[in-house]
Amino acid sequence: MRAFLKGVLLGMALIPVFPMWILYRLESLLLGTDKAFYGWSQLMSLFPGLPGNYLRFAFYKLSLAELGKDACICFGATLVHPGIRIGKGAYIGPYCNLGLCSIEDDVLLGTGVHVMSGMGQHGSADLETPIREQRGVLLQVRVGADAWVGNKAVIGADVGRKCIVGAAAVVVKPLPEFAIAAGNPARIIRMRTPNEARGTGTKALEESGDDGA
Repeated sequence: MRAFLKGVLLGMALIPVFPMWILYRLESLLLGTDKAFYGWSQLMSLFPGLPGNYLRFAFYKLSLAELGKDACICFGATLVHPGIRIGKGAYIGPYCNLGLCSIEDDVLLGTGVHVMSGMGQHGSADLETPIREQRGVLLQVRVGADAWVGNKAVIGADVGRKCIVGAAAVVVKPLPEFAIAAGNPARIIRMRTPNEARGTGTKALEESGDDGA
């Protein structure tokens, strides 16, 4: 019954969303897909409460590269690129900002998490040219399945599956699966599985160049 009701609510959300999606596609022809998408994402972020969650799901189901079943994108969350992939059961908390990324199944992103499009979004090598005019490289950062990212964290590199990233942490290099990391820059505190905590975890720390302190 619950699944049926969700299906009905999603169908109802598609009614007002479909004309907006058409306008977004028309605007894309004039401004380009990325600029048009981000503008509409800002608008979609403003709808409050449970109805807003369904309206966002309906819009992003039509416009994202992937949006899995039962994913939730909360109030104030903005998405920058239509190439974003969000898996089933993923939770995107209030006021998150997602660059080009892949959020896998059952990921939890707390309030105000920023997932960047990699660490090279802006060029800075040419001192004679303003940074805003230097081209960068966008990478699709991956947050692995069942990872939990705390409030206000900044994710600039891949996060392995079943990781826990502490609040306000800044991830600048990839984290192996099962890692618990915190700080700026994020450092591995320990591993979640007993085997890795006893032995393999030390190896993972050495390979990551982090002493775990």
